[in-house]
Amino acid sequence: MPTAPSALKSPVKIVVNDLMQSGYTYYLTEPTGQNFHKKFCPELTPAQMLTLGVFGGKYMTDCTKEFPSAWFAQARLCHQKHDPKLNYFGVLASQPLSVWRAKGWIHPDDPRGWFQWYCRYYFGRRHRDDLRQIYRWRQFNRHLAQLRKNCLPQDLNCRPKQRQALLQWAYNSLGV
Repeated sequence: MPTAPSALKSPVKIVVNDLMQSGYTYYLTEPTGQNFHKKFCPELTPAQMLTLGVFGGKYMTDCTKEFPSAWFAQARLCHQKHDPKLNYFGVLASQPLSVWRAKGWIHPDDPRGWFQWYCRYYFGRRHRDDLRQIYRWRQFNRHLAQLRKNCLPQDLNCRPKQRQALLQWAYNSLGV
């Protein structure tokens, strides 16, 4: 797996061959974890999210070669099936991909949805779908307001499903 250098002199080509994409190509044009849109400030990196436990451990288990191996070193993964017990809060907090498709939330270049887009964005890809995805991410922060309104500070037992969903959108719901 190529690692994006800290300062890109020329784009790095990534070719994806996994269960959902074959021969898909994109380029890393920004250093990993840098030069984000001014309105996009995720609180968690993809590696932190995978380590905490998101998407029942099944999300992108066949994509580990696309991204830096360090992202998966402590990841809570299950190659066999989606297991909500692997999520940080131990609850199911996501809808099936079929729902995302039906609602038009999936871009063909990122057939697994928002987290795949975020991993690629964080890795250094910039894409014509970035502004739409950033808008969707910004809209999700309404759930933080719900936690602050309805839960005592740092009561991790309050609204675990909502907290898990926030983790899956790169918001750190552990300190709220």
